[in-house]
Amino acid sequence: MKIALIGATGFVGSALLAEALERGHDVIALTRDASKLHAHPKLQPAIADVYDPAQVAAAVAGADVVLSAFNPGWGKADIRALFVQGHDAIVAGSKAAGVARLVEIGGAGSLYVAPGVQLLDTPDFPAEWKEGAEGARDALRRLQGEAGLDWTFVSPPVFLAPGARSGRYRTGGDEVLFDGDKPAGISSADLAVAVLDEIEAPKHSRRRFTAASAA
Repeated sequence: MKIALIGATGFVGSALLAEALERGHDVIALTRDASKLHAHPKLQPAIADVYDPAQVAAAVAGADVVLSAFNPGWGKADIRALFVQGHDAIVAGSKAAGVARLVEIGGAGSLYVAPGVQLLDTPDFPAEWKEGAEGARDALRRLQGEAGLDWTFVSPPVFLAPGARSGRYRTGGDEVLFDGDKPAGISSADLAVAVLDEIEAPKHSRRRFTAASAA
């Protein structure tokens, strides 16, 4: 497949890039700085501003799927608004380019811990992550009203960290996954496995799913 990857040099995006190339996919990596990418015969850098729908459209044209690991940067004071701005540009650019499928990596904050209660609305949710989590939740809500794309939204589990690729994971829907009485986790490498499996064999069309390490 030809995958247009947004955020390829980030924490999650770099794992997605490695997994996609290992599987033999052609990857268009949208970036502002191609020097941050290592040369690979299956990798095509595309200079683009992801906040500009026209630049997104030009970069992703011809792809089978847009895979977005977009994040404005956790240090940005206006991160919530930037999340929405970037999300909207990516959706608009994908549609303008005629790419019907979008897989978007979001956050764990919008997962439910109880009926009607999302993780980011609980008292102990870290304040420093809240604005970004709000932005990711806003993006999910906008996708849920999106009729022009075949979308999938991926929420990592509560704990996401660097680690080895086991190739094993379990999936869930809209609720936080647990290991016993503690929230579950996953390595970025295994999250990438779950995402690329979804791209290759879709099971969550127009739905959100989460993934965690196999119990």
